[in-house]
Amino acid sequence: MKKDNLTDFEWQVLKATLTIPLGETRTYQWVAKTIGRSKAVRAVGSALRKNPYPLIIPCHRVIKSDGQLGSYAGKKDGKKAELLALEQKISLQFKPA
Repeated sequence: MKKDNLTDFEWQVLKATLTIPLGETRTYQWVAKTIGRSKAVRAVGSALRKNPYPLIIPCHRVIKSDGQLGSYAGKKDGKKAELLALEQKISLQFKPA
């Protein structure tokens, strides 16, 4: 079934991405394993590029297994690093003292 022109697989990727806490990251491999498709790492990246709700579904929290950030919305313009840094700063405000 398609919703907003996304496949069921793409929706599974986006739903898994929603579970990543504010200011934290997970790898493309983690997302693939979480949805039960451990070999679909590249497909996870493709699904995240199609994210129609980037303000709500935090695809910028997904990084490469080697720790590199990778691209955000198909671009390597520093936005992903900026968003992660901002989220980490915000998340510190919500940690218990």
